[in-house]
Amino acid sequence: MQRRAAAIYVAFFIVLGAASYSVIATASAPTIGFENPDHRLSEGDQFSVDGQQYTVSSISAEMSGGGGHGGAPSVTRSGQVSWTNDSARHTQTWDHDSAVTYQGDSYRVVVEDSDDPSSFELVEEINRSAILQDDPAVEDETVTVNGTEYVVRESNGSRSLTPASEYFPAPSSTQYSEGDTLQYQGNATTVSDVTSSGATLSWTAPRTNTVDVGNEANVTLSGQQYFAYFPDNSTLVLESDYGVYQEQTEEIDTYHEHTNGLWGVSIVSFATAILLLGMAYMPSRY
Repeated sequence: MQRRAAAIYVAFFIVLGAASYSVIATASAPTIGFENPDHRLSEGDQFSVDGQQYTVSSISAEMSGGGGHGGAPSVTRSGQVSWTNDSARHTQTWDHDSAVTYQGDSYRVVVEDSDDPSSFELVEEINRSAILQDDPAVEDETVTVNGTEYVVRESNGSRSLTPASEYFPAPSSTQYSEGDTLQYQGNATTVSDVTSSGATLSWTAPRTNTVDVGNEANVTLSGQQYFAYFPDNSTLVLESDYGVYQEQTEEIDTYHEHTNGLWGVSIVSFATAILLLGMAYMPSRY
């Protein structure tokens, strides 16, 4: 009688455990998916946000973990979005007494000597070494006699000295004031500010900007915030409604909770069945 009752309970727990396991085996795990996102993009694709054109400049996937350490490998996906600002403001500062290249020639920046300067000069730098080397009638180096620099000229075996100030051409110079415009690097450039330390130039020209995009992270484009998701190694999804993603993650969390509960039922049921079966066949003392 004892064994018959135990057999009934064992059968019950086996059926219960098997039913729980069958639910686990046949259930489909929910996944993240966006049926109609704001943008579904591949590398090189272009899209527009509030009139600004953007380009997916790169999508990458890096494998980490796994190998011989026993851990499962994981994939980290990311990307980069770029856009061009056609009217970006660029600036550059020319420091006082520094050498700059302007229209292919070398100049020295000389700010006017004033408590509140408003102009500067570009003074041509004379390449004395090149001039001496190009003139076969003079030596390649100057000499200094009694504090005066001279160019050594040779003629018919005799040497004569010519003051360097008379031999070398006088450097040209051009003055610029705040508000003046000059052509620099192919752009109409304005002298926006002059201080005792240097002159600041500004101009308008295109500038390419980039922003990094992480998986399951927010990215802001033209003031619009998007949730970024990479469903595979070559696709970027941008969704402005974060609630769509949140609902799906909650479904996944609920699925895992239910699955863990069913595993618990299966394990406890099978363990109980084995325990009852063992107890039923224990020898009786009476």
